Amino acid sequence: MRTALLQSSGRPGSAVENLKVLDEAAGRAAAAGAGLLVAPEMFLTGYAIGDDIARLAEPADGDGADAVADIAGRHGLAIAYGYPEHAGGTVYNAAQLVSADGARLANYRKTHLFGGFERDHFTPGERPVVQAELDGLRVGLMICYDVEFPENVRAHALAGTDLLLVPTAQMHPFQFVAESLVPVRAFENQMYVAYVNRVGAEGPFEFVGLSTLAGPDGIARARAGRVEELVLADVDPALLAASREANPYLRDRRPVLYGSLV
Repeated sequence: MRTALLQSSGRPGSAVENLKVLDEAAGRAAAAGAGLLVAPEMFLTGYAIGDDIARLAEPADGDGADAVADIAGRHGLAIAYGYPEHAGGTVYNAAQLVSADGARLANYRKTHLFGGFERDHFTPGERPVVQAELDGLRVGLMICYDVEFPENVRAHALAGTDLLLVPTAQMHPFQFVAESLVPVRAFENQMYVAYVNRVGAEGPFEFVGLSTLAGPDGIARARAGRVEELVLADVDPALLAASREANPYLRDRRPVLYGSLV
């Protein structure tokens, strides 16, 4: 499945403008043969928008979700995107996956909040593994800081995730996460990882870009720079199966030894 990574911060504070950016990117991705487009963390509204997070938050089936579903349907590709979710008086940092026909397939709430900014504005989610079936692949969702916890990604591996989507807002000086940690996570868990970042200055943050699609061999199939761009790479089930056979980490585990971890 050809996968497109949209590295962009959009227009912080304006869901209308961000949907326009997403629509244009979806058109380019579809024209290049992509079946999936992944946008960054909090793409629908912007990340560093302070108290506007609560004002702009919406339900998983809100107007923004409907607009993304329309974009997906018109261009004929699935879309994963980040947004602030309002549910029962609580605001979550969430990511949602919609299918090429606009159906909502999965919604994930960030389980590990990073820094005071996020803890001031969001409640952490409690469900670590959220998956959906897409074009014969088991696709999982995670957000930014979550991928830095090896237990999180291993839980996805044990649940059979083939392609892990990680909308992110990775900032300076932590670019080693995109450069080194993400490919290692893909290799040690034998899966593809699509890590899709914001880029440039936004409020007090400087997002580093470097979005990547890493394969189960630890090699980056696509790597963005530090500007707004759309990069594409293929997720190959045959390569995934061969790599899992050659690298039996999951089969060779000895869980009886790991009880002290929890």
